Amino acid sequence: MSESPQKYIYYSIAASVITMILKTWAWYLTASVGLLSDALETLVNLSAALFALATLTKALKPADDNHAYGHGKAEYFSSGAEGMLILIAAVGIVYASVERFMSPEVPQNLGAGLGIALLSSVVNFATAKIMLKGAAVHDSITLEADAKHLLTDVWTSIGLVAGLGVMLFTPPSWAFIDPAIAMIMGGNIVFTGFSLIKKSFSGLMDNALPHEELLVIDTAIRTCGGEDILYHGLRTRKAGSHRFIDFHLLLPGDSTITDSHHLCTEIENCIKSDLKNCHVTIHVEPKEDVASYDCEETGGLCGSMVRLKASFGDKD
Repeated sequence: MSESPQKYIYYSIAASVITMILKTWAWYLTASVGLLSDALETLVNLSAALFALATLTKALKPADDNHAYGHGKAEYFSSGAEGMLILIAAVGIVYASVERFMSPEVPQNLGAGLGIALLSSVVNFATAKIMLKGAAVHDSITLEADAKHLLTDVWTSIGLVAGLGVMLFTPPSWAFIDPAIAMIMGGNIVFTGFSLIKKSFSGLMDNALPHEELLVIDTAIRTCGGEDILYHGLRTRKAGSHRFIDFHLLLPGDSTITDSHHLCTEIENCIKSDLKNCHVTIHVEPKEDVASYDCEETGGLCGSMVRLKASFGDKD
């Protein structure tokens, strides 16, 4: 892969700087607490992008003696920290909104301010779409989290513009609309922050790969070894963009080491052809030996469980 995923973070940093300038200008013109909340969220965007750049740089480092499985988990710290920054911004927004409720004030130059806010949304939307494509190419949770954060900014800004736009046609007594919209934006931002933290926590806890990917693994094993092949102890996890897969494969006891090795290599290649950045470890056992059926001790999934889960979905 020739391009580096880091270049997409630079796009995010540039977009955050541009939109922060635009939204701060809009707030300066209008004195709207709603537009202030929008500007504060953009400051969080910039902080999150800078943190994402640092963690992504760390995650891209190759495995070494002290990190035999690589540095991919660093990406989860980025999405978790971004979620925390979003929550901090939400607290500031709610605080400013409460103050404005106590002392209502009609925003000034609202038309110009809203136009500037919409322009900043266009910048964020274009950047987010580019980053989502990069996230798909590089399978990066950091890029995905940052892109979704920018999209959240877009939708909240559009909602803000729509809400404040009503004030262009209402009397001064409707000044409460401004802080009310800011409070709603704060609630939406809190939801986004908790979602990112939850996803980060799941990655750090070594959650199994999603069921559609487990089915890909099962299909690869059965395609190479036959529909009746037995396996168990399927354990999977993901660290950044890297997938780690290991399982026990039961073969006839009279199979030669060479034949077993060739089959394992074929299965590994088949899995890697459908799933990116895979590290596959296969432990071969004789299927005639009772000791090979140590499913309870090994843990993980067997073939029938994978098919069952794929059929009924995640019930956790």
